[in-house]
Amino acid sequence: MSALAPTVEAFFTERLAAQRESSPHTIAAYSHALRLLLSYVYETTGKPPSKLDVAEVDAPMVAAFLAHLEQQRGNSVATRNARLSAIRSLFAYAALRHPEHAEVIQRVLAIPTKRHERTIVCFLTPEEIDALLAAVDRDSWIGRRDHALLLFAIQTGLRISELSGLACHDLHLQVGAHVRCRGKGRKDRATPLTDQTVAVLKVWLSERAGQPHEPLFPSRRGGPLSPDAIEWLTAKHAAAAARHCPSIDGKNVTPHTLRHTAAMQLLQAGVDVSVIALWLGHESVQTTQIYLHADLALKERALARTAPANTTPGRYRPPDPLLAFLEEL
Repeated sequence: MSALAPTVEAFFTERLAAQRESSPHTIAAYSHALRLLLSYVYETTGKPPSKLDVAEVDAPMVAAFLAHLEQQRGNSVATRNARLSAIRSLFAYAALRHPEHAEVIQRVLAIPTKRHERTIVCFLTPEEIDALLAAVDRDSWIGRRDHALLLFAIQTGLRISELSGLACHDLHLQVGAHVRCRGKGRKDRATPLTDQTVAVLKVWLSERAGQPHEPLFPSRRGGPLSPDAIEWLTAKHAAAAARHCPSIDGKNVTPHTLRHTAAMQLLQAGVDVSVIALWLGHESVQTTQIYLHADLALKERALARTAPANTTPGRYRPPDPLLAFLEEL
């Protein structure tokens, strides 16, 4: 039997860091996925992760873990597929180191991704944006931080990992104000800032009084806010806002919802989809097409430009009295 722990360590240090030079975001995502898997195996078998053998994390165990993600943790199919992608990557590397476990590894690699329906993106209306920002209590340092973060996220559309990784020196608030960040694929991009966002950030930076390399939005202890913390504070303020704006109550408001909101604001202002793709850091313009599907107002304006067909509605007449009776039942 072959121990799994050395393979996992080599996967991160040799394959991801040294050979592929993966970004910190990729390494963090893969690490989180494998922590969840190994914790599940420990809870199921009682065997510590450091003592596991490669063959003990087989296809039935991985399949049970994926079901656990959806049924117990409430993860979406997309999240389930992302976790499976990380597991596949590990096992593809393990196949090179452990040919004696080829059969077990190939069965794990054969687990398919799950198809899922694409739902219309969730975003906030202008009234809901105002309610969310107004719900933050700015009488405290934490409240002022949260208000600045939420306004910044709605205006820039940065990903949650990008928000978490921002440092004070990433802001440029002089003429041509913008923020620089490194997104997926280690691609750097600059996002312009509105006058309102600049004014709020200047006040926040003055109170923050941090060094250039320190987090822009720190935790109570001074470190960067984790993605989980940003998720939590967004949900917390959305729940407070829903008491005054009931329409928010029916929406799952997350940091990604704020990203969608930024994109929809740009689209409704008439900005071209290709520019929105650059703004959001999308690899392909096709990814940005989801916002066209979500914009009902855009479709209604298109409908208003069309000429109605020159026709009138017909009238249905049942061909038989008995059929007419049955139609009425």
